[in-house]
Amino acid sequence: MLLIPPFYTSRIGKAWPSNITDKEFLELEIRRWKYSPERKMQLDGERYYMGDHDILSRKRTVIGEGGELQEVRNLPNNHIVDNQFAKLVDQKVNYLLSKPITFECDNEADTTALGEVLNEDFLTKLKNGGTDALWGGLFWLYVYYDEQGKLAFQRFKPYEILPFWKDSEHTDLDCAVRLYTVEGYEGTYPRVYEKVEVFTHEGILRYDLEEGRLIEDVDRPHGYYAYVGEKGFNWERIPLVAFKYNAREIPLIKRCKSLQDALNTMRSDLINNMQEDNRNTVLIIKNYDGQDLGEFRRNLSTYGAVKVRAGDGADGGVEALSVQVNAQNYELVLNTLKKALIENAMGYDAKDDRIGSNANQINIRSMYSDIDLDADGMECEFKAALKQLMFFINAYLGKELEPRITFNRDTMINETEVIDNLVKLGVRLPNELLVAQVPFVDNVQDVLDMLDKEQAEQDLYSQAFAQPDSFGGNKSNEQA
Repeated sequence: MLLIPPFYTSRIGKAWPSNITDKEFLELEIRRWKYSPERKMQLDGERYYMGDHDILSRKRTVIGEGGELQEVRNLPNNHIVDNQFAKLVDQKVNYLLSKPITFECDNEADTTALGEVLNEDFLTKLKNGGTDALWGGLFWLYVYYDEQGKLAFQRFKPYEILPFWKDSEHTDLDCAVRLYTVEGYEGTYPRVYEKVEVFTHEGILRYDLEEGRLIEDVDRPHGYYAYVGEKGFNWERIPLVAFKYNAREIPLIKRCKSLQDALNTMRSDLINNMQEDNRNTVLIIKNYDGQDLGEFRRNLSTYGAVKVRAGDGADGGVEALSVQVNAQNYELVLNTLKKALIENAMGYDAKDDRIGSNANQINIRSMYSDIDLDADGMECEFKAALKQLMFFINAYLGKELEPRITFNRDTMINETEVIDNLVKLGVRLPNELLVAQVPFVDNVQDVLDMLDKEQAEQDLYSQAFAQPDSFGGNKSNEQA
């Protein structure tokens, strides 16, 4: 039976009624969390990463009667999405996780065994999860056994998991709730079903969520985490590992949503103003042959002309009070917003002027300083999560491994300057390392074998000409 975590009631500062059941407790917590600001921010993070920004639903308004805003439909209303947020997320995750992570043990056999578990599929899953962690604050990795009895991993989205932590630092998980949707049919009508899985130390509890109520899933009953034949087993820990973007689990979207919205708005307004045609001038009408201004605008747009008349000693006419659109002002604001967005998200500008004509190593490091600091924090959290993951891997392998974990960052460097400095310091580099840096070399060992073969042939040729002849000299001197 699922027990109510007592730590959780004290954390939120509320005393629950003594007659509340475990299921009622979960229903209340799911309802509170489902519409919470924290979960909404995670949903916004994924929505913005996918390009669905608030600007897409913006309406053009004018001041109407009584000073109230009213929607107008006869004005240009562009919805321009300049998705710098998605660019920054990809930039940061590729910077830290695009290159394979190195796991090293004390002996080669352990390193090989660990590499079979933490293989390329796992590293790809970790990289994709890093994207979720950036826009959602964290992502969850579920550990299980597949049909072949091998250890496997499944990635859960940030907004799918409601955790119940034992401690305030969110390191020890007591239980967790997963809320997700499944598409199906009710009769002949499509419907989206909400499913709930509760991860406890006693196993998995499965429910359907209907109108806020938990109803046991008859198709998928409660069970264990793993089975051997008909016998079920549970882990000593909840098989969920949280990979956090930062210690406070703050999504990147929270830092820069307002700046991204402002950037979209300014770009859309610039296009709107440029497209307004004859509306970018204020017209002063004298003795107009008509009363309806809508008719006036329609005639002006359709025929390019309007009829005016003279009367009471006054000539008719139309004068224009021009309102010029200064695109340079827009560009100045757009560049300012973009720079602020990059700085607040702690990214880097690949078109930075410092990389132009003077791309020395100091300027490059200066450009990468912000993303380096942010990556340091993310790397620290991911290493802590990987160490928690080793509990399950060690149980699977039957060993107690403590690998050394190295994140290989994708940093731009000035190779020529670095090598020159090493040479000046008297550092000798092995050929294997130097060959590996050549861009058109696919197999380093093949190139080294070719170099050894050429060197051997050259040595054999030199020895042949260095042998003395029958007259006491040598062939090289004779030829000379």
